[in-house]
Amino acid sequence: MATTLNETLLLAIPLAPLAGSLIAGLFGKSVGRAGAHTVTILGVAIAFVLSCITFFDVLNGASFNATVYEWMSVGGLKFEVGFLIDSLTALMMVVVTFVSLMVHVYTVGYMAEEEGYQRFFSYIALFTFSMLMLVMSNNFLQLFFGWEAVGLVSYLLIGFYFKRESAICANMKAFIVNRIGDFGFLLGIGLLLAYGGSLNYNDVFSKSHELAALTFPGTSWNLLTVACICLFIGAMGKSAQFPLHVWLPDSMEGPTPISALIHAATMVTAGIFMVARMSPLFELSEAALSFIVVIGAITALFMGFLGVVQNDIKRVVAYSTLSQLGYMTVALGVSAYPVAIFHLMTHAFFKALLFLGAGSIIIGMHHDQDMRNMGGLRKYMPITWITSLVGSLALIGTPFFSGFYSKDSIIDAVKLSHLPGSGFAYFAVVASVFVTALYSFRMYFLVFHGEERFRGPKHPDSPMGAEEAAHHDEAHHHAHVPHESPWVIWVPLVLLAIPSVIAGAIAIQPLLFGDYFSHGVAFQNVIFIGQNHPALAEMGEEFQGWAAMGAHAFSGLPVWLALAGVVVAWFFYMKRPELPAVVSRTFSPVYKLLVNAYYLDKINEIVFARGAVAIGRGLWKEGDVVVIDGVVNGSAKFIGWFASVIRFLQSGYIYHYAFAMIIGMLGLLTLFVTLSGK
Repeated sequence: MATTLNETLLLAIPLAPLAGSLIAGLFGKSVGRAGAHTVTILGVAIAFVLSCITFFDVLNGASFNATVYEWMSVGGLKFEVGFLIDSLTALMMVVVTFVSLMVHVYTVGYMAEEEGYQRFFSYIALFTFSMLMLVMSNNFLQLFFGWEAVGLVSYLLIGFYFKRESAICANMKAFIVNRIGDFGFLLGIGLLLAYGGSLNYNDVFSKSHELAALTFPGTSWNLLTVACICLFIGAMGKSAQFPLHVWLPDSMEGPTPISALIHAATMVTAGIFMVARMSPLFELSEAALSFIVVIGAITALFMGFLGVVQNDIKRVVAYSTLSQLGYMTVALGVSAYPVAIFHLMTHAFFKALLFLGAGSIIIGMHHDQDMRNMGGLRKYMPITWITSLVGSLALIGTPFFSGFYSKDSIIDAVKLSHLPGSGFAYFAVVASVFVTALYSFRMYFLVFHGEERFRGPKHPDSPMGAEEAAHHDEAHHHAHVPHESPWVIWVPLVLLAIPSVIAGAIAIQPLLFGDYFSHGVAFQNVIFIGQNHPALAEMGEEFQGWAAMGAHAFSGLPVWLALAGVVVAWFFYMKRPELPAVVSRTFSPVYKLLVNAYYLDKINEIVFARGAVAIGRGLWKEGDVVVIDGVVNGSAKFIGWFASVIRFLQSGYIYHYAFAMIIGMLGLLTLFVTLSGK
């Protein structure tokens, strides 16, 4: 078996989706709808197959870490395109391309009647290319390129319906909030470049202990801590961590397929991947790890609360994504890097399943997204029902489902950690188990069971109810009987449901307690040892296999909290559906706080949006008008004044000019004599 992967094969993985994107985008009218989805699906399918081949080669000991193209060299600094393919990258490549392939196939049915069909396929293929360039990079320049590229394409996709004001506001919000995080990310890269002397991962990691001994200029702060926190601020924006999470729920304005792609395996997981990749640096800063733990814990718990009060089915799943990203972040903070990547993988499958299932429900409900207008869909959409149930069971951590193994491992890792902040984090991740089960099965029961509310008038507070009231049209009250989606939509649901059940049991032993992550290139075994916080080693001593872990779970608290959440959801929304309204009235201040998402949108609007406008206006009035225009216009006015003075000397008479020359000559002679006398 070759120890080095084939460079041409690796190049084909990101370039195949890029080629599909360019054909669909530039020649969309020529190739038509069928041609656009054929070339993009083919491109992503090629990338998936080649990623699988690479994955198995890596398992057999192959690797790659080299420059593919040198863009520029300045002194000793090189700007390169290069690939680092090890076990971490190989796993990410398979997950990204598989989920992307499912989304591409699903899109054929979901977007069949939409305008901009070719444009949408071009965007999602370009998104896949950008994410692959990010995860395959071996240097900070390429990492930053992929980082910004996924942000740019997400801006285009969230605002796909560019004639909707809400979509334009949502994509601008995502763009601005991510720029805040990216500013910190760029500062972190700049610090590592300034003191590490290179953009290559290998070079910077080899100097990590030297960097850890330095202090930030002018302060007593540890330089590596500052750099790591700056890098993590970038992750907070991209992976939607509190308080830079506000863009992600609004990104639901984009079509459902891109909601699945952004939230499951691509953009929002970029920050998680980046911290895992940079773990040789983060592992040397306990302060940075504590910061990560606290931020992740806040996100996991408090974003879960918001899912309980949402009525839009896509927004429930969106807040679920926020909470699960918080779980991954907590795992990173306690140095359980393999556990974070493990949950990233399992979450990609069941979250893509839930989003695509939500899209299938929206199609069946004739584009109504409000759960208050649903109910009883189980018998009308049996495939969507059973696959959505599988996704929900995986999400809440039901024993033997994939989400159970990764989520339970995170809880155990946090429990065993002694890092400052881990006590609060343990409370947050355990409490979130109940909250997750509550909002997940609230959604499940409201959609698939109970009264068939789609047969009557729409709920007055729902968007379609408001539309009915505005039109005063009784014809809107007739029932649109739901129907199962076409095969091109439900086949991806079935294919995603399979790993949502079995992936956890298959992967837990090699990923967490085996030698899978020993196939590292740049850092050998360093990345996943967790030298300062060896929670994984203690967990490994108690691990006796996936079956024993699933059976043992029934004696632990998380499973019973999840069951309690399901029971409460059933009681409130099936047995006594009048109770939620009573509770919301009784705890009106709390309910209002949750409905307004802790008023963080308002705060961000005041601090960032209005602040950005104020800074822009200040730069315009003071910088542009006063300074720049002042200098430019001032110089023009001075020249005009000077010209107005000397014009009196330009009389046009020759004797005036001769007289001026004689006066000038006398002046020069006088000056010369004076200087000579000295």
